[in-house]
Amino acid sequence: MTEAGALEALVSKQMVEAMKAKDAERTGTLRMIKTALKNKSIDKRGPLTPAEEQQTLATMIKQRRDSIEQFTKGNRPELAAKEAAEIVVIEEFLPKALDEAALQAMVQEAIAAQTAETGQKPTSKEMGLVIKRVQAAIQASGARAEGRLVSEAVKKGLA
Repeated sequence: MTEAGALEALVSKQMVEAMKAKDAERTGTLRMIKTALKNKSIDKRGPLTPAEEQQTLATMIKQRRDSIEQFTKGNRPELAAKEAAEIVVIEEFLPKALDEAALQAMVQEAIAAQTAETGQKPTSKEMGLVIKRVQAAIQASGARAEGRLVSEAVKKGLA
């Protein structure tokens, strides 16, 4: 999916398949994805790059995780379950998320690189520099990880 608009075309194709299968939940989620991508494209006034498409989907997942938290607090498990099902569909179009071990390994590499560069182990004050290195490594690997998880892993690595 390197060309602009490839994700939107894939979503459209799968939406047609979901409609034919009479899968209302999946169809609705795919429509939301297509709409979000189209709105982002309109805002940008041009086609989205693959990175922008991924960022849009990551934002959608983050919104749904926040909603799940609120619905759980509000004792609405049926709505939380609907949001969780939407996350599963959205994640199909994103690269695989890093597992904890791979994320920890990247954090250790970033800390080692920062130590080699400055001559001393980074402190919690330099946490931002380490996070930037880790996120650059994640992006270079083609995987993805939530910012909150990266931050927590870096905190743990620096402690």
